[in-house]
This record gives sequence, structure tokens and C-alpha cells, in this order.
Amino acid sequence: MGTSRLAPCMIIGVISICMTEIAGTNKGFSVSMYTVTSKSISVRWSRVPGIHSVKVTATPKTVPGTPVFVQFNGATIIGSIVSLNPSTIYTVNVEAIDSLGNMLASSEIEQRTAPDVPSIDQAYSKQSSSITVEWTAVPGATGYTLRAKDGKSIIETTVTDSPGTIRNLDPATQYMIILMSVNAGGRSQPSLPKKAKTVLAAPVLSSSSPSNDSIVVIWEPVYMAVEYTLSLMRADGVGSRLKVNTSQTTMIFSGLDSGIAYSIKANAWDSSHTQGDDFSVTQITRPAVLSSVKLAMISQSMGVDVSWSLVEGAEIYTVLGSSRLNCTSVFSSCTISPLECGNNYSVSVVASNKAGPSSPSEPANFLTVPCAPQGIRIEEVNPGNLTVSWSTVPLGEYYIVYVKRDDGLEVFCNTSLSTCDYQFQCGFTYFITVFAYNAAGQSPLGSVLNYTTAPCCPADIKPAFVSSDTLEITWSPVRGAEVYETRAGDGTSVIHCNDTATVCALSALKCNTRYSVIISSCSEIRGCNTSCVAHYVTTAPCSPQIKVTEVTSFTFNVSWSSDNKKANYTVSIRGGVGLEAESRTHRSSGNSWFVFSNLSCGSTFYVSAIATSPEGESLPSYTVPLETAPCCPQNLTVTQVTQAMTNVSWSVGRGAQSYMTMLESLRGEAKCHTLQSHCLLGCITCGTNYTVSLQSISDTGLTSECMYQGYSSTPCPPQNVNANLNCASNNASVSWNASQGAVSYRVTAVREDGQTEAACSTQSNNCDVSNLQCGLKYDITVTPLGQKCTGFQSAAFQLASSTFTLCSSY
Repeated sequence: MGTSRLAPCMIIGVISICMTEIAGTNKGFSVSMYTVTSKSISVRWSRVPGIHSVKVTATPKTVPGTPVFVQFNGATIIGSIVSLNPSTIYTVNVEAIDSLGNMLASSEIEQRTAPDVPSIDQAYSKQSSSITVEWTAVPGATGYTLRAKDGKSIIETTVTDSPGTIRNLDPATQYMIILMSVNAGGRSQPSLPKKAKTVLAAPVLSSSSPSNDSIVVIWEPVYMAVEYTLSLMRADGVGSRLKVNTSQTTMIFSGLDSGIAYSIKANAWDSSHTQGDDFSVTQITRPAVLSSVKLAMISQSMGVDVSWSLVEGAEIYTVLGSSRLNCTSVFSSCTISPLECGNNYSVSVVASNKAGPSSPSEPANFLTVPCAPQGIRIEEVNPGNLTVSWSTVPLGEYYIVYVKRDDGLEVFCNTSLSTCDYQFQCGFTYFITVFAYNAAGQSPLGSVLNYTTAPCCPADIKPAFVSSDTLEITWSPVRGAEVYETRAGDGTSVIHCNDTATVCALSALKCNTRYSVIISSCSEIRGCNTSCVAHYVTTAPCSPQIKVTEVTSFTFNVSWSSDNKKANYTVSIRGGVGLEAESRTHRSSGNSWFVFSNLSCGSTFYVSAIATSPEGESLPSYTVPLETAPCCPQNLTVTQVTQAMTNVSWSVGRGAQSYMTMLESLRGEAKCHTLQSHCLLGCITCGTNYTVSLQSISDTGLTSECMYQGYSSTPCPPQNVNANLNCASNNASVSWNASQGAVSYRVTAVREDGQTEAACSTQSNNCDVSNLQCGLKYDITVTPLGQKCTGFQSAAFQLASSTFTLCSSY
């Protein structure tokens, strides 16, 4: 054998087999490995001149065995030797032989056969990009080659033992799986193929948290998928797992905890309900909305401190303020600055994490102090009366104007307007500053102005009425005044008074008139101070003009013209019989009348009125007389003189000159007009109810209607009295006609000597008189009885003279 050298490596498929070339006995003859399998070795040799045939012999090297040889013709350069044992080292000898059978050259190499052909037990897919293969181990194999073929491509991978996984496959794809065992010599023939299908691809989830309690998951449709399963659970393991199935490609999980990370896992299912690959994402919900945001003003220049309570899951907090003021913090507070005067800032806090920001908190508002007012102006409308005005500033709620006098006295004006009016004393210099205020505080100091005033107006002015038309005014002297001018005007005329004294009398004033009185101090240098305020005085009311109107005979309405709504009117009434002067007071409140009632009858009164107001008392009005109707008589008596005549008498009524008496019934009336206190009335009807009235008439024609108790005349005498005597029984049966006005009757039988022998009473028109004696003469009479009295008797039977009974109903 010649010396050997390292041959180049030949790549067959994905397996590289390095072979050793052993030099032949003759120069130029070489042998190299071509291929190797579990039971065959193929070699390649070079051509030599004179070659007729080639003999290839394989002899086991490490184990006993019978050599195997094969002989090829001289034109062949590649030859294979088969029926070898797997995983066995063979010495392969190649001899070049000429036509005479002589060996021209020879060479040998050593080569291990590949392991035995493996057998696949099962092939399955758990992931969409791989298939796992299980098999029984092959002796002598140092590795295995897995091959997956889907008709378009072939993918191979090498593993050391079972199970092995082929990766980088397409999901939901049917593959033909082949297994080959490998050792240092090469790899075996392919195993019997096994079909396997990759599971569905996992849905590629894309998640987001649109709010602090929800997560939205979306994915692209998975090829061949008919349904998807998603499960959600807090990443920290707290709580239970939520599992849902859907055929859609989106899912919304709501009602979640704020700021919490959730693990979301999804897989697809095919039509045979085979579970596909799974995919997981972790998504955190947005933080909760912050509450109880607190603001604390540090200063105008340093800003405002914003604080809040931390919320779960927040990574950073952002304070959003109006006017582009903001700050961020990972803690529970931060400061926004600088602040500008005259601004109303609105501040909200947003908590953020990887899912995004929370909704802004409820805005917290705070004001900065207003800016200092500008454009301050001082205008002296009248001497001593100054108006300070300024330009309003944004968010200024009110203003305070400080006015300091040069002697140290300071006053201020608080207003929501942009002007303030001041009364200034004469001869002083005033320093004026204006500040604006709101809930945040006072504005910065602005401009300071000074102003010197004119002489002061008179003080301690005291107006007093000397009389109803004369007003005297006094006042205290004031600094710098040389002359005082007094003016009183009512809108139509003005009364002047100029004097160096501090008193003035204004006369010939109108009643019930409001006067404007202005007292101005004057000097030669400044002239008159026109800023002095007016004093208003009102003269006393005018004298009332009264009018008396009769309401009833004893009630009178007194009215008057009212030209002063504040005046009280005292109405006096004097007179009457045995009465002192009577006065009554009426305080008017829009009404100008008063009613005197229940005045004494038959009297003459005198009425006058006076108006009184805080300004004084008017002159009395003219006196107006009034007369009441005469009095009704206190006593009245009605006496029936005869059956058809009645006498009426009465007491004297005060104030009455004559009387009119009247008896009235349904059957007629009787009337009498007389100057006396009695009257005789005829034509009275028996058994009739009468109304009795009387009129008292004064000498001026005033009349009082006097009504009295009713009067009933006596019942009418019964007519047609008959008596039937029965001497056997000593009884007389008496009958008669019914009488007008009678309610019962009494029958009497009187003997001729005047002695009453018997009587009977009845309500009917007949009666039996008993205990009579025969042979005697009787006068039988029937007397009617009314409700209140006895009427006149009937005519006596037997033509006896009859008597009558007087009946009075009054």
C-alpha cells in the first residue's frame, strides 16, 4: 500500500463525507469514496493504461466476516459493493487488472457503512412551525436526519436522538416526513414516509387599553381557523382566569382593574377542532382617574404646588394647566411656574403608563392675583368732590382705593366698579393708590397719584323752621371760607342769601314743597366751592280742603285733598247734645278720607282738619257743619179706642219738629202727620195684624225712619148668636158664626139681675151652657179671644144689652 493523503471533502445533499484517498501501487492510480449507505459502499477510481477490468473487495475490519467483492470492466470508473452490514468498518481494496489477469495497480481505503434504516413511530405537530417525530434508536447511529416535504420544498434537520423536531415549517400544511440515521460513515436510506400536518398558526395579538378598565385585543384572521380561544388573567396571578371563545377577530375585556398588567393567551381551532399554536401578550390597563387633586399656592413667582394621591400602575404623572403651564413627575406632586397675574388657571392631572394616559382628573381651578390697575384718573366734578377712575383688569372681582391725607388720615373705598367718589376737605394733599382683588389676594402696587383739594364745604348744617313758610339755617365756620352763599330752589325758582355770617333765613317759602339748599364756601383765591352737597328740606303741608258726605243718617264720610303722602291728618268734630268737642285722628297711607259713624241723633257738629308731617303742621282747614237726623221717640203706645179707632202716642224725639205715624196691613193703612206727640187713627179693621212705623222730621227736612213692634187689632164680634133652651136638662145649646181673628170663644149666660149663672169655653163655633134654671131670663153673649187679647163681645141673645172688653196689642 502506498502512503495516504487527505482528500477533499465531497458534499452529498446536506451531509458532508470526508474520504481518505490512498495512493495506488502505481503512480497515477487513485481510489476515492463516492457514496455509502447502510449496506453498500461506492468508490471511484482513476483510469490507467492497459486496464481490462477492476476488482473491488470489501473486508470487515473490526468484526469477523467474509469478504465481499465485485469485478467491473475496464471502462467503469465507479463501482458499488452491496450486502454489507450496517455500521461496520470495511477495508475496500480496488485492483486494476490487464487482459492477462495481471494486476497493474491497486489501492485501498477504509470506510464505515451507514447505520440501519430507522422506523418512524409517530409524527405530530404541537406548534404551527414544527413537527415532532418519534422513533426507535438505531444501533451505531450518532445522529439522525429528518426530512419534511410538502411538494414544493424540502426541509431537513439533524438531531441526536428521538424525539426530533423539524422547524421552519408552514402552518396548517400537510408534510411527508422521512427519517435517516447518520454516523461517521454517512447516512442510511430513508425510512418509510409518515404523513403529518402542522397545526394552525397562532393569532398574532395586538392589544391596547382604551380606558382604565378595559383591554381591546385584535388579530388578523388565521388561515383555516374557524374559532378562537382567548384567556385573560392578571399577570400577578391574583384572581381567576377568564376564558372566552369567539369567531371574530377582535375582543374587548371590560370591568378590569385599573393600572394592572394582564396576560392574554390565544389560539385558533380548525374545523376538526384541533387546537392550534398559541400566542401570548401582556397588556397593562391605563391608570385610574386621579381624585382629590390639591393646589397650594407658593407665591406668584414660584408658582403653585399640585399634589395628588398615587394610583396603581401609573409610571408618570402629567399636570396639564391652562396657558401652557404643565409639569411631570413620577411622585405625587410637582410645581407649575411661573404664574402670571390676572389669570384663571385650570389644572388637571393625567396618570400614564405603557397603555396610555388616564382620563384627566376633575379640573382644579385657581386664580392668580389681578394685575395692578392702570390708567388711574382723578376728576374734580365740583370742588371738593373727586372721582377716581381706572381701567378694569381681568379677573379683578373688586377694587380698594386707598386715599391717605398728608396729615396721616387714611380712608379707602371698596367697590366692584371702576370708579370711586370721595368727599375731600379743603387745603389737604391726598395720595391715591388703587389695588385690585380677587380670591387669590391683592394685586401688585401700581401708580401712586397725589391731589390737592379746594376749600371745604360748611359743616354741621342745621335747618330749622321758624314758621310754616320761614326756614333758618345755621352752620359751623370752615377753614378758608370768606363768604358763604346760600341757595334754596324748588325746581322753578331760587332764593339767594350771601353773607359772611354762618346763619341765613329763607322766608316766603311755599307750603308742601321740597327745597334743595346748598351752602357754598367762597374765597378770593379759589372762588366758591361748587362741590358742596345739597341739603333737602320740605315745608309743612298745605291746609287741607275738606268735604263732608252723608253715608247714612248718623254716618258721614270726611274727605280732603292730599298733597303730602307722608302727612298725618287730624280730623276734629265738635258739637252734639251734652257732648264735649270730639276729635279723631286718621293717619293716611294713600287714602284721603275718614268715616265718622254712630253720631248722636238730632245734633249739629262742626268738622275741621289739620295736616301734620315731620316738617311741621299745616294751618287748620275751614270748618264745615254737619247735621244728624232727628232721634226716634223712645216710647210709643197704641191704644184701641173703639173697634175701628186707635190712639197712638209717643215720647218726644230730639231734633224732631213733626212726626208721621203709619199703621200698615194687607187690608190697607192708616196714616197721621202731626206736630204733636200723639195721633188718633181711624178705619181700623178688627182681627188684623198691623206694622207700626213713625218718621221723625227735623226742621231742615232730615228724616229718621222709626220702626216699632207690630200691633194686632181685636178679633171681630161673633155674629148670628142663637141659643136653644132645654128646661128638662137646664142646658142651653149656643151657636154663632166664626169671628175674624178669634182663636177661641167664651160663652156667658147672665141672669136678668146681673148675676152670672153659667159659662163655657170652646175653639169651635158652638157650646152648651149648663146649670140654667127654667123660668128665668138670661142674656147670652159670646166673647172672641185672640192670641194676645180678648175681643169685643157679640150682641146679647134675647136682645139684652151687650158689653165690650178693651184689647190692646202694644
